[in-house]
Amino acid sequence: MRKGTCSLIPVFLHAFFQSFKRYFLSFSQVGADVHSVRRGVGRDDRIGSKFLYSGPGYGGSCFPKDVSALVHTGRENDVEIELAVATDRVNQRQKGILVRKLRKHLGDLRGKRIAVWGIAFKPKTDDIRESPAITLIDSVIADGGQILAHDPIASKNAKELYKDQIKIVDDQYEATEGADALVLVTEWRPYQSPDFERLKETMTVPLLIDGRNIWSTYPLKGMGFNYEGVGVIGK
Repeated sequence: MRKGTCSLIPVFLHAFFQSFKRYFLSFSQVGADVHSVRRGVGRDDRIGSKFLYSGPGYGGSCFPKDVSALVHTGRENDVEIELAVATDRVNQRQKGILVRKLRKHLGDLRGKRIAVWGIAFKPKTDDIRESPAITLIDSVIADGGQILAHDPIASKNAKELYKDQIKIVDDQYEATEGADALVLVTEWRPYQSPDFERLKETMTVPLLIDGRNIWSTYPLKGMGFNYEGVGVIGK
């Protein structure tokens, strides 16, 4: 095997996977129900449905680094790997989808209290590098909004990053007190079946932005919530 080939294999796999997933996510922008698309596409044995889930973009240390590395390697060899370039561009745009949904429902975010559940880029880690939650939090702060956030294990890293710019609490429901919206970013298990009646009591505005579509099967509209996922229509 040629020198450098082995190191490029995992880089290529990560970039290829995320390129395909960005293509899949485009369906959420054109009115398609991504659950139905995932089930249909997943029937093709060449693809499968295991990782075809809509969301607010990828983060962490591996995927962003490997996609960037593939672009850089190509340019070093006078090759523009356009699919990898587009993958990064689409992911950056996807990371802004949650704040765009907030603006759509609330208008000007100045003075609005936004509850955020999940800061880590995925469950079971305290890694907040490149997390979609960071993009959301930074955007709300820039718009003059207030952030009340909770994460089961990433709170320490978030506190080190934001200092006193946001309020990070130890109880997930405390984050929703007086909130104009609750945004779920990371699909931690404690968030998957919350006490919705309690949320209605604590929130000022019953607006739920579900970045992982884990609440899409609950009859939230009938419970009085304004619900929006990513590429799905709530019940």
